[in-house]
Amino acid sequence: MDTRAPDFGLVFDLLTGYQRTATIKAAIELDVFTAIGEGADTVEALAARCAAAPRGVRSLANSLTALGLLEKSGDRYRLGATAAAFLDRRSPTYAGSAVHFIGSPMIAAAFATLTDAVRNGGTAIPDDGTLAPEHPAWVEFARHMAPLAGMTAQALAAVLEADRAPAWNVLDVAAGHGLFGITIAEQNRRTTVTALDWPNVLEVAKEFARARGVADRFRTLPGSAFDVDPGTGYDLVLLTNFLHHFDPPTCETLLGRMHRALAPGGRVAIVEFVPNEDRVSPREAATFSLVMLASTPAGDVYTFGEYEQMLRAAGFSDARLHALDPMPQQFVIATR
Repeated sequence: MDTRAPDFGLVFDLLTGYQRTATIKAAIELDVFTAIGEGADTVEALAARCAAAPRGVRSLANSLTALGLLEKSGDRYRLGATAAAFLDRRSPTYAGSAVHFIGSPMIAAAFATLTDAVRNGGTAIPDDGTLAPEHPAWVEFARHMAPLAGMTAQALAAVLEADRAPAWNVLDVAAGHGLFGITIAEQNRRTTVTALDWPNVLEVAKEFARARGVADRFRTLPGSAFDVDPGTGYDLVLLTNFLHHFDPPTCETLLGRMHRALAPGGRVAIVEFVPNEDRVSPREAATFSLVMLASTPAGDVYTFGEYEQMLRAAGFSDARLHALDPMPQQFVIATR
């Protein structure tokens, strides 16, 4: 029996959570955090810098202070440590652009129909939700989620010890922005990467490859991961933030294709939200299941035990789970 006292504050926080998403989205769109970081630290200076009304800026800045992103002394504001690290565009760990995907009309529409998705057991968005072929949302994902993915990619490359690895031939499946393969190629100058995704998404990945100086070792393979022949002989296959879109039989089909694409002894690397066996912890992984329910016909999050089973069915062995600190996702690696 739960002996804790009832907490209406928790209920109120959940009821009003969308308002805080809108608050940070407005601040990012107005570039408030960068403006304060550059010295526009009063309401008047912020209003001029952000081309906004003083009344609006005052209310927004005070709310951001109450939420812990800003600090205030007298009539001056300064960035809190979290905002300075992740929301000031000048920071190398800037991740504010993620709000343009996470807070996009498409994601909002998926959750606006969540009641129907729960009744249906799958998305209430027409035409398979976000899995419709060449859905434009994935171009937005590639552009706006890249900074956040870049931090996860650095953590993955560290776990793989990419900087000390031999020459690798890497296949990046549903590559999106391509940063997982690009980061490995940056750290290992003998690595070549093949990025597989829809043609419109791959244009974004090519931009990042050129910007990171690895375009000469980065090739693209347009099409569906379930239809295109990727070839064989890969040392490493990357499946990052992809398997959660599908049910286990579909995951096993894809994993079987990747098993055939690998050279003997090659490895598959999976990056996902992986809940504990209780499926209610950790919170980020447990609640991501609802994102998949709202936006896909049959997607879900899977425990490590479930990944082990799917990998074994596809012919893989020696599956292992690794943390990707400080990111909330985890990394599953298995061997052909």
